[in-house]
Amino acid sequence: MFEILQYEFMRNALAAGLIASVLCGVIGVYVILNRIVFIGDGVAHAAFGGIGIGYLAGIDPLLVGVIFALACALGIGRVSRAKVAEDTAIGVFLAMGMAVGVLCMSLGKGYGRDLFDYLFGNILAVTREDVYLVFVLTAIMIAAVALLYKELLITSFDPAYAEALGVPVESIRLLLLSMVALSVVVLIKIVGIVMVIALLTIPAAVSRQHLSSLINIMIVAVILGMAFVTSGLAISYIFDLPSGATIILVASAAFFLSTALSR
Repeated sequence: MFEILQYEFMRNALAAGLIASVLCGVIGVYVILNRIVFIGDGVAHAAFGGIGIGYLAGIDPLLVGVIFALACALGIGRVSRAKVAEDTAIGVFLAMGMAVGVLCMSLGKGYGRDLFDYLFGNILAVTREDVYLVFVLTAIMIAAVALLYKELLITSFDPAYAEALGVPVESIRLLLLSMVALSVVVLIKIVGIVMVIALLTIPAAVSRQHLSSLINIMIVAVILGMAFVTSGLAISYIFDLPSGATIILVASAAFFLSTALSR
């Protein structure tokens, strides 16, 4: 394992994966508790439109993807509360984002390969600048969770009681959707849009099968995420396999094993 760290691209990949594991372990728990996995999936696909726009405009695709994903997450939250069913809103934003991304692929000749990397993931293409961006976004969201821990906790378990206590439930929900959107964009470069939800939810799901304390679930989910990323990278290097897919398959195997062993 240590011999692969002599390459800078492997060091960048491992650093980004480990940082993202911290993010997955914390935000993924709230995704599971609030049953918003499919919102995350919709935001992930919608973010493809922002990434395509970034390529066409000559701006950092991940940065534009962050803005686009935030807008879509807030749009889903607002529209689903006021006008239409949540799954309908997710479907509309998902389709719109993917359509914008495909349109950008057709307009921007030469960008097709790069945009496909965002669809299916290419952690080995992570640059040092990407690592810095992942670190900053992760730090911001961990700080937000620490500051609003009690509000997020009670809103996740009993929103009606939280509202009775005066907690701004709607604002907390929109904030959580924004955090999920940021998490999705962070993970897109690592495992791709197609598999982003797996890495966001599997470590938290496995941890929750065996623990009840929220803090302990988060800690174990972080450790599991790091283990999945590290072992997936090592296996993909040894057998010359796609890194993102290998990481997800390792995580999936752990999930099925955990499900079989859990009481």
